[in-house]
Amino acid sequence: MTVGRFYAGIATVIWSPANRQYLLLHRSAQSSVRPSVWECVTGRVDQGESFDDALHREVHEELGVTVQVEHILGTAHYYRGAHSPENELVGVVYFCTLDHTASIHLSEEHVEYRWLPFNRAIELLSASDTSTQWTKRVIQHAETIRTLLPQELLEFQITAGFEFG
Repeated sequence: MTVGRFYAGIATVIWSPANRQYLLLHRSAQSSVRPSVWECVTGRVDQGESFDDALHREVHEELGVTVQVEHILGTAHYYRGAHSPENELVGVVYFCTLDHTASIHLSEEHVEYRWLPFNRAIELLSASDTSTQWTKRVIQHAETIRTLLPQELLEFQITAGFEFG
């Protein structure tokens, strides 16, 4: 087997503590990757960029806002398109909050956004494609962790951050 290279990526589930809802984004039908699917913010990490910096850049590019990183949900391994080395990504999945839900300004990548309570978000993510099912699992994971993490740990993570670089 040939050893290749892969991209690093980020994803974030964004939750509003004010309305207790999750943000879902509807990709443009003209998108070359995952057209017309509902998803969360995702993106590649640029050369020389930290995961945290990539997260904030991607959120700003796609939504025009700044989010608060609450904690890391986990890691991900996926393909951005066909299962080939040039499409392979490993990434960090974040859980972030946004207080000002009306301040979103979508990029051309997405045509719509919705703030939905957990059960409605899960209902919307009913398509059987891999991307939608991944987003559904991530939001289910986020909802469970959000309710289980002790407040002291959340406060430590917000204060200390996640990068050890």
